[in-house]
Order: sequence, then C-alpha cells, then structure tokens
Amino acid sequence: MSRLARQSRPLRRRAVRSAAAAAAAALVLSACGSTDQSAQTEDDSSDAGSSAEQGSDTESGKDSQWFDQAVFDTQDEQRGATFEGDPEQPWLQYIDGEMTDTQQYAADGAQKACFANASISNPWRQTGWITMNQQLEVLVDEGVISEMETRDAEDDDNKQIADIDYFIEEGGCDVFIISPNSTAAMTPAVERACETGKPVIVFDRGVETDCYTTFIHPIGGYAWGIDTANFLAENLEEGDKVVALRILPGVDVLENRWAAADQIFSEEGIEAVDYFTGADPAEIKKIISDELAKGDVAGVWMDAGDGAVAAIEAFEDAGADLPVMTGEDEMSFLRKWEETGLTGLAPVYSNFQWRTPLLAAQKVFAGEEVPTEWVLPQTPITEAERADYLADNEGMPDGHYAKFGGEDLPGYPEVWEERQIP
Repeated sequence: MSRLARQSRPLRRRAVRSAAAAAAAALVLSACGSTDQSAQTEDDSSDAGSSAEQGSDTESGKDSQWFDQAVFDTQDEQRGATFEGDPEQPWLQYIDGEMTDTQQYAADGAQKACFANASISNPWRQTGWITMNQQLEVLVDEGVISEMETRDAEDDDNKQIADIDYFIEEGGCDVFIISPNSTAAMTPAVERACETGKPVIVFDRGVETDCYTTFIHPIGGYAWGIDTANFLAENLEEGDKVVALRILPGVDVLENRWAAADQIFSEEGIEAVDYFTGADPAEIKKIISDELAKGDVAGVWMDAGDGAVAAIEAFEDAGADLPVMTGEDEMSFLRKWEETGLTGLAPVYSNFQWRTPLLAAQKVFAGEEVPTEWVLPQTPITEAERADYLADNEGMPDGHYAKFGGEDLPGYPEVWEERQIP
C-alpha cells in the first residue's frame, strides 16, 4: 500500500458528411447522459461483455440512441481545434470555452484528495494509474496534496456508489476525484459529493449532471469513430468487408465510437459486421476465422486496442492477406503493426489524462479558474509517427500506452517499465 495512494482497484479522400447537422436536436440523454460531450467514457473499460455476440443495429450503431448528429459534428470540428496551452504538456491543454471560478476553494497548506476509481482492471487503466501516482508524488513533495485516499470499485457500480458515500460520510476529503464506472448509475452519488460543498473533479467517464467543478476528458468517442472509419474508407474500396471488434455494449464512449464509424461505413458503401468480444483473444481469433471462412475480410475496426494482436494473428494463421486495420496506441499493437507492415492507424484515448485531475486540483486549491469541460487533445498515431513512438517507449511492456505523458515525472522510465502499480 502506497503512502501516497491508499488503495481500498490510400484511395480518394472521403469527407464526413454532416447534412443533418442543421436539423439535429439536443443530445440524446441516454446516449451519453449529459449535454454535448459530458458523458465520455474511457477507452478500455471493463473486461466484462457479451463475448462473440453480434451487435444489433436496433441497439447500437448509426440508427441507435447512441448516435447524435449534433455531437458527431461538434467532435468532428474539435478534431481540428486549436488547443490552449503548451503542446509539450498536452495534459494541461484545453479547448477554449466556459471556465469555472474556484476562488471559494482556495486553501493554504496541503489538502487531502479522495479518489473513487472505477478500476485498474486493464492495461489502459493500469498505465494511467501509475502515471497518476507519479504526478501525485510531485504534488505531495510540493506541499499541495497531503495524501490521496483511493478506493477501487473493481468495475462494480454498487461498490463505487458505496465508495463515494464512504468518502462523503468520512468527511475528511478536500477534493473528490471520480472516474465513474458507468454513466447513469453513478450520477446520484456524484451529485451527493457536489452537495458537500467541496470541489468535484470528474474525469475519463462522464455522468448525467454538470454539478462538477470540472469534467476532464479527451475529445470523445465520435472523434475516435470518425478518425478510424475515415482511415479505413480511404484505404478500402466500396463493397469491401470490415469486421468491427467491440469490447462490450452499453458504455457510452464505446457506443459513440461505433455509432460514428457505422455512419461513415454506411455512407461509403463499406460492408461492416460488428461483434462484442469481451476483449478475449480466443474469441477474437474465432470471430476473424469464421468471417474469413465466409470470404475476404479487407479491414478490421476496433473500439479499443485490447486483442489487436490476436486479430492480426488470426489472419496470419489462416494465410490470409493482412487487413487495413485500426488498433490503439498500446505497445503490443504498435510493435505488431511495425513487424507485419500492415496498413494501420493507432487512435488514442489520451492516457495522459490521468495526470490532469491532480493538476486541476492544484489549480482549484490555488483559486485559479479551470475549464468547466476540460477537453484534452486526442490525436491518432500514424504510420509516419510510429517509429518515433516505438523508439520513445523502447523497453516498455506490451500493455503500456505510447501517449501516457509521464516522461518528465519521477521514476521514469523504470516505474512504467517494471509496472510498479501501487
């Protein structure tokens, strides 16, 4: 148990069409659970899921409650936005917008942070958790934070609700930091935290309220879906088949990724079939093998990078031509991508965001204003950039994420290389 964090877990260019933008209504509440983008969900959520279950257009994709044209258009625009702040510190950058005055929270001396975390059950969250703790070490040494008491919900809504209520009843928290396990279920507990009068910082996953002091997240799921589906469409022909591998249903940002991609595939005449995999490598291999037995598979689209190597290996095992593919900035995919020479793209759900809540708390305790919705950069890694990211992360384990943003923190690189999880 850490003294710092007490743990209690190329063809033609296709443009995205947005003709319906002018007629778009307000955000569908159940899609993200808030206004605009205020219910993003992080990338590799839970390992749970309906393994090998094929998705349904009536429940997900472009024709579902998860697709909202207005938010699609907003995030499409934000992909090319100018971000405020130093590009060498992307974890502090943000898109200009409404700011929250925090003078009421200004405080002298070290303050206690209470962190209700959804989990550290997958490599994305583990990478972020390590980075967060190294950032915490800096702020403890600077006398900004006395300690961060952390409770891990282990991917369980009920446990996280109890964790948040525990912090409230304990009464010793100077700031609540919450990475929600899910969107709707966690909203009442977040609102109870807001009612304490203490600052509340929500990050990575959203909730159905705007009572927070700041909500921190990369651009979002639609941006991921647009980046990845455009890439596949640009490198495939009309009528080509894409297999979409999805880790689980019902998680807002994952559903948004697929809804955006499904919209573009439909517009571009790409045949796409989607499956829920639970991020299980064996199931992924089976799905790809079954689809290859039916005919050619020209592309693979993923809503998260877990299992990307397994998907590639399924093509190798079958002796089939490698697909055009999108994975993620996890090192295992970047390395396999380089090894095979396939045509690929690594979208990101910026892992460096795990630093931002603590740095936001530092600003809050100093009485400095913070973005009400803190939108961080979210830029895919292209083939032209891949070698640089591989070189910069040489020695890191396969489960590490290239855009983790911790190179200037104490313990680099050993803490991440050795996977020292508090």
